[in-house]
Amino acid sequence: MKKLLLLMAGWLIAACAISQNQNPQDVYKKLEEIAIIDQKVMMPMRDGVRLATDIYRPKGNAKVPIVFSRTPYNFNTWIDGEMRTRTLEAAIEAVERGYAYVVQNERGRFFSEGEWDILGTPLTDGYDAFEWMSKQPWSNGKVGVIGCSSTAEWQMAVASLKHPALAAMVAQGYGAGVGKVGEFYEQGNWYRGGAQQMLFTAWLYGTQNDKFRPTLPKDITQQDLIRIQRFYDMATEMPRQDWSQALQHLPVQDIIKNVNGQEGIYENMIRRKPNDPAWFTGGLYHDTMPMDVPSYWFVSWYDVSSGPNLALFNHARNNPNKEIANNQYLVIAPTLHCAFKRATENTIVGERSVGDARLNYDELTWGWFDLQLKGEQNDFKKTTPRVQYYTMGSNKWQTSETWPPENAVMTNYYLTSKGNANTRNGDGKLVTKVPSSDKPDTFKYDPMNPVKSHGGNVCCTGNAVQGGSFDQSEMELRNDILVYTSEPLKEGIEVSGFIESMLYLSSDVKDTDITIKLIDVHPDGKAYNLDETIQRVRYREGYDKEVFMEKGNVYRVKLTPMSTSNYFAPGHRIRIEVSSSNFPRFERNLNTGGNNYDESKGVVATNTIHHSKKYPSVLRLPIVKK
Repeated sequence: MKKLLLLMAGWLIAACAISQNQNPQDVYKKLEEIAIIDQKVMMPMRDGVRLATDIYRPKGNAKVPIVFSRTPYNFNTWIDGEMRTRTLEAAIEAVERGYAYVVQNERGRFFSEGEWDILGTPLTDGYDAFEWMSKQPWSNGKVGVIGCSSTAEWQMAVASLKHPALAAMVAQGYGAGVGKVGEFYEQGNWYRGGAQQMLFTAWLYGTQNDKFRPTLPKDITQQDLIRIQRFYDMATEMPRQDWSQALQHLPVQDIIKNVNGQEGIYENMIRRKPNDPAWFTGGLYHDTMPMDVPSYWFVSWYDVSSGPNLALFNHARNNPNKEIANNQYLVIAPTLHCAFKRATENTIVGERSVGDARLNYDELTWGWFDLQLKGEQNDFKKTTPRVQYYTMGSNKWQTSETWPPENAVMTNYYLTSKGNANTRNGDGKLVTKVPSSDKPDTFKYDPMNPVKSHGGNVCCTGNAVQGGSFDQSEMELRNDILVYTSEPLKEGIEVSGFIESMLYLSSDVKDTDITIKLIDVHPDGKAYNLDETIQRVRYREGYDKEVFMEKGNVYRVKLTPMSTSNYFAPGHRIRIEVSSSNFPRFERNLNTGGNNYDESKGVVATNTIHHSKKYPSVLRLPIVKK
């Protein structure tokens, strides 16, 4: 687990080109030559808590802008008794470009004082950091923030406080900071469609602080902190877990307890419903909050949160202040979570090659900062498209002024069958006309034998789920997966945007889940997943209430949108899988109508998908017209 956290700490700044073969002492010596190094500065917050901060700034008397990285991860330059260069290399790049680089731990993490909560509440910590940095004699008064994953997710909510020093954001893989935006009601990736995303169970095991976490004396000096960082960095060494087994434990509220994990915030968070007031008091950004900061957004197709991330970009673009709206830019890469720079000449995501997906992220990032923090009249806006997105299948970067592209037209594909869509050998089809009669498809969903996650748009689940695109054809032989497939395409089509789906369901239980997976079927039969979604049926009428089903009734269920950009070449087929589980990507619904988080036994559900003129179950694809 510690190695996992070190890897995630390497995402502190996307522009950091990691040179694995450099001698750490040489890297530090180079930094000493060009920078004033001020480590373990204890930056005071308004309540007296001090946050551990390392500052690297150019030598001389010039006032410089600040690139700020705030993180729950370990950025210490000494780890396991050895000097590490990730933070130092990031600092060198910033200093050489005329910036101060400041990296800070959230409260309660490592050397920072206070009690940690997810996203570093209180929210005012970020504001207070901007205030302190902008008032330093070496600061030009402007701060830009950068990071990926948990190093980015705090940025949006703090930006809503409108500190005048915050002049630019570079947010990458930031979905766990998005509470509610548009159709997405995920509360920081905790939910999708009201079903828990299990990534946080594994992530919090290695991240949350135990109630007996050791702390340092309040009066410890900066000199002592610098001295002891060489051999003591407050990093918890968690025993490794086989999450493919550990996540199967019931009840889910006891999963971390069952592996003798730290006692922390998980046990409280797992009990929250999607509309719990606690989601609206911490560090999550909701679309009722201001978003007035020029921002460069970076999204990945195989990340856990591409949908809400894209919705947040659109929300920022809809700012009535046109100056702010026109200072929003977006990149969408065909990679896993925070893996932008791992794209190669032949980028493999899971099992699927998506071609040469490289992009010059360094120049894009620093060009943006130079424009916003230094006021340089560079050519960023002339040469940088509003939206740069990668289309898989055709394997090329494309540009657009909007997302989805303006020429994307929503096109209906209706589900139909002769009543036997079970497995890929069944008769389920996707057609462009509404079927005339209802010959519904039925399957049994047993929560004790759920459909296993195979690839997907995931993060942080250890060995439980490997992210990316994998051939689903063997999975599609399960009888509890309904498979609906188009005829082979005579002409290729590009699908780019939000994919909508609406199904009609009946069941013999009070509550269940509906899952959908979007598939690109190749002529050889290989079926590669593009995105997936889920809806807990009790929340079909909204997340402020639970409405249970009654046997014999048919219910309209609209699922949370999926997102992709994929070219379905001639001869390929469009497919969806419909089921009631995708585990452990998502928590199992035990079908009882109970809390689910505190239950250990489930019941088998008989679920039926209807498709007819009366019940037009449909997939809506954004097809780009050329």
